[in-house]
Amino acid sequence: MSRIYDCADEAARKDGIADAASAVRRGELVVLPTDTVYGIGTDAFNPRAVAGLLTTKGRGREMPPPVLVGSMRAATALIDDLGSHGRDLMEEFWPGPLTVVCAATPSLSWDLGDTKGTVAVRMPMDPVALELLKETGPMAVSSANKSGRPAATRVDEAVEQLGEEDVAVYLDGGATESSVPSTIVDLTYAVPRVLRAGAISVEQLRAVCGTVIGEPRRSPARSQEAAGEEAREADGTGQAPEKDIPQSRD
Repeated sequence: MSRIYDCADEAARKDGIADAASAVRRGELVVLPTDTVYGIGTDAFNPRAVAGLLTTKGRGREMPPPVLVGSMRAATALIDDLGSHGRDLMEEFWPGPLTVVCAATPSLSWDLGDTKGTVAVRMPMDPVALELLKETGPMAVSSANKSGRPAATRVDEAVEQLGEEDVAVYLDGGATESSVPSTIVDLTYAVPRVLRAGAISVEQLRAVCGTVIGEPRRSPARSQEAAGEEAREADGTGQAPEKDIPQSRD
């Protein structure tokens, strides 16, 4: 059975962070709040744990999770090349709803799925998430919902979808402040490219790094219903499914 901690209570929050950190070290799954929606996460360097996360979500290896970090230093250890503007973007918008996709450090001993050599990284602006991440190190985190269903903005929504069999710990940080997903920027090209529009506007990005290629236009034949489904599945730590991007994340 899962253990649920009310992080509005100082003592419960302390106990919950400790329990969640221990669970992550054991390769178990935990649910945590972020500054967008709730996420389900585990040790990014434990392939079995990451596989379990994808199974619980109902996802395959073609949809690898992004990685949440508790500091810029932790992020740069995962990234082989930030490009010309990566550090400026991180300094301006982190912690916050910006996910950067970069070439991953080749020597990393992990298996997030079919990443094509990239990693999507974000530092969330949520005190509970940051406290946990500073205890655990980088975590593979996906939105706390079953594939095809809306992302959870309250812990009870996550419990309803994910149950108490696969998740060791739920950290209840209250209702999330926003359901708008993070903006995802691909830095593997010479010019930054928006893979998904989100909380950080293209104008804000351009104020930092000049030229930015906007989000690709969707096919006119694409239905609003399908587009809305992707938006509901996309959380604040990664990206909605696309066929032509180096790393997928819901």
